Amino acid sequence: MAQATALLRYSFFLSPSASHSLYLARRQYPLSSSLLLKRKTKPQISASSPSSMSNVASTDAAALTVFHLHNTLTKRKEPFRPTLEGKVGMYVCGITAYDLSHIGHARVSVVFDVLYRYLKHLKYEVIYVRNFTDVDDKIIARANELGEDPLTLSNRYCTEFQSDMAHLHCLTPTVEPRVSTHMSQIIHMIKQILVNGFAYSIDGDVYFSVDKYPSYGQLSGRRLEDNQPGQRVAVDSRKKNPADFALWKASKPGEPFWESPWGPGRPGWHIECSAMSATYLGYSFDIHGGGMDLVFPHHENEIAQSCAACKESNVSYWVHNGFVDVGSEKMSKSLGNFVTIRQVIDVYHPLALRLFLIGTHYRSTISYSIAQLEIASDRLYYIYQTICDCDNSLNQFNGENLKDHVPKYIVDCIKKFRFDFEKSLADDLHTPIALASFSEPLKIINDLLHTRKGKKEHMRMESLMLLGNEIKDGLHILGLKPCSFSEALFQLREKALKRAELTEEQVLQKIEERSSARKAKLYEKSDVIRKELAAVGITLMDGADETSWRPAVPLHLQEQLPSAP
Repeated sequence: MAQATALLRYSFFLSPSASHSLYLARRQYPLSSSLLLKRKTKPQISASSPSSMSNVASTDAAALTVFHLHNTLTKRKEPFRPTLEGKVGMYVCGITAYDLSHIGHARVSVVFDVLYRYLKHLKYEVIYVRNFTDVDDKIIARANELGEDPLTLSNRYCTEFQSDMAHLHCLTPTVEPRVSTHMSQIIHMIKQILVNGFAYSIDGDVYFSVDKYPSYGQLSGRRLEDNQPGQRVAVDSRKKNPADFALWKASKPGEPFWESPWGPGRPGWHIECSAMSATYLGYSFDIHGGGMDLVFPHHENEIAQSCAACKESNVSYWVHNGFVDVGSEKMSKSLGNFVTIRQVIDVYHPLALRLFLIGTHYRSTISYSIAQLEIASDRLYYIYQTICDCDNSLNQFNGENLKDHVPKYIVDCIKKFRFDFEKSLADDLHTPIALASFSEPLKIINDLLHTRKGKKEHMRMESLMLLGNEIKDGLHILGLKPCSFSEALFQLREKALKRAELTEEQVLQKIEERSSARKAKLYEKSDVIRKELAAVGITLMDGADETSWRPAVPLHLQEQLPSAP
């Protein structure tokens, strides 16, 4: 199944995203989503028998599927059943704000944004909470390096993160709490844990006693004896057990602090999320998410301290996304191998980064590379160009005299698209298959727009309108629908020029030189110019009257792509 998913991902991305004059040259997709779903589909019927557009609109594919979500706690996919019918509470661990965020952070945010959007699509009322850690050892250390107030520094990077999320089309969570503004709730929870006998205080510090909680390790599957003292935190001989973790830390000279019953200090890392999730969602809620690296110790400790504070505490689904790797290593600031979101979107469209991130199933590791970003950018251009061409044709038609029927094969295509799209997302957010389901409707739109046969098709405009709307709806659910398709195309072209280190004027000059060479029958020179541009990601397209250009995957990166089976 993993191999099939990988092939599907490449079959989706590899097709050259040709615009209207070159789209026929695009590769066909050798592995369709229907193969992976292992279901039989009815053959498409040609455009002879028309079907009502109202019949298409009444098809509710979402109602035919049951949403399944993988639960890290139980190690299996489970039907999603929220505690309160029609309502969902979701908490996702956010960033520690001491630097610009990298694309590993982007993956967490995009994954749970897709989940948020999908739950809203399923008509759930969602309370989505994503926190900011704005008080932490790393923040204090960075602030000291820069000679800056720790809270001022963390506030700046919280704002930078929100800017990055807006570029990536991540919806704003319902609540974005910060540690610094929730000290009373944190202190109250620590008090409750102490009263219930699960913690102890020493010299202004408060530690959780893991020996008092027999279920410790249930999320990660780790045993206490597997934990090596000093691996993650400094060994403290005052602890009753080396695995005991801090709920409250006594302040050191020069550090920010808050008053507490145990003296001035600040909270440990883990307690903040338990306190803030309980504040906004209660002790029992539906989904708690984050990166796979948080399973242990962060989320393991959250479970222990939340249950210690309230025995009725329960999270129904623990959801974790896989790592972003660079080479064979996990991308992280501690390893120094990270690429910031800002660095990527400086030269690639933000939605190309988003497409790259959802092109792999969220629980799988994703390998970062320039080649993969180029593929995603290329595919995005193809999708947006197709929809833009479709909208332009419909605008010229002005929507007059549209009939209320479309050919049967269009109805079949839309129904299959809806089924495959909904089925894939209902299957633990399988976004690669959801993306692959766009292929057939996009191909049909291009056929209707640009082939001689398609232009003569019965009820052509009605078909374009329905197919275009279906694609837009799907893009919206995945967070890939831009405010303007034409503006997005312009931005994609601008980014491609920046990567190629060329201006529009320089490309047009090259096109003029090539045209002159062709007129003079200097075909070798003409080919050299084309190859020079192709090498830096600029493809030339010869039309009947003129030559135009579009972004493409640079030639040297195309060689890194797997061959179609």
